[in-house]
Amino acid sequence: MTQTTPEAPVRRQRAQVRVRTLRTDRWWLAPLVTFLGLASFLVYGVWAIIDNSIFYDPYIAPFASPCLAAATCPEGAQLFGWAPIGDWYTLSPGLLILGLPGGFRLTCYYYRKSYYRSFWLSPPACAVQEPHGKYTGERRFPLILQNIHRYFFYAAIVIGLVLAYDAVLALVHKPLGLGTWILILNAVLINAYTISCHSCRHITAGRLNHFSRHPLRYKAWTFVSKLNAKHQQLAWASMFSVMGADLYVRLVAKGIIAFPYA
Repeated sequence: MTQTTPEAPVRRQRAQVRVRTLRTDRWWLAPLVTFLGLASFLVYGVWAIIDNSIFYDPYIAPFASPCLAAATCPEGAQLFGWAPIGDWYTLSPGLLILGLPGGFRLTCYYYRKSYYRSFWLSPPACAVQEPHGKYTGERRFPLILQNIHRYFFYAAIVIGLVLAYDAVLALVHKPLGLGTWILILNAVLINAYTISCHSCRHITAGRLNHFSRHPLRYKAWTFVSKLNAKHQQLAWASMFSVMGADLYVRLVAKGIIAFPYA
């Protein structure tokens, strides 16, 4: 009987590119554009937290919805007239909820690739040398926290439904308002991006062994899979739509935009 020796475990490491790059095209353009796009979203988010112009009846700025603080949320902006956070809270209402959609995007599979390449240069592009000597994947702190993406997905579903509710209210009270249709478009893109998530695809029917026994879940999985193929495009479209819709409401609330059917 022949005795075999178990093979030694293979060490994970980055591809060894001995020169700065093997590419001859403008490989740096994609990570640069991604960096500028994501950075603009982060800068705007900080400004939106500081700014208090969140409501112009019937429009509520998406970055502050649901508005849950009694002291800083106008009555018309409160979700179902409900403000569980009392008068003691005087900071931006967006601080109470932005961590939920923000955490969903931060842990999103597509966004991980985006900011790993554009912010951390890990790696910046294929066949390009990177500055990091070690590779541990997402097995250690803090990147192991990326595994809670599914729980942020559940929270993002709630936020998406709230934004859809805000858009319906605007449609009921101001059907000819430009802001109404901006909020509707944003709600559609936000919810499409959310349910196109890889976690949603897995939840619908990703663990089934026999699709034929679960026809409804299979149809849901097929629909989500089609959206999932456009997940990258929906990620960018929804990011700029929520930023644009939020800015529009704030400019109207400040009186900077003031024309008929605003």
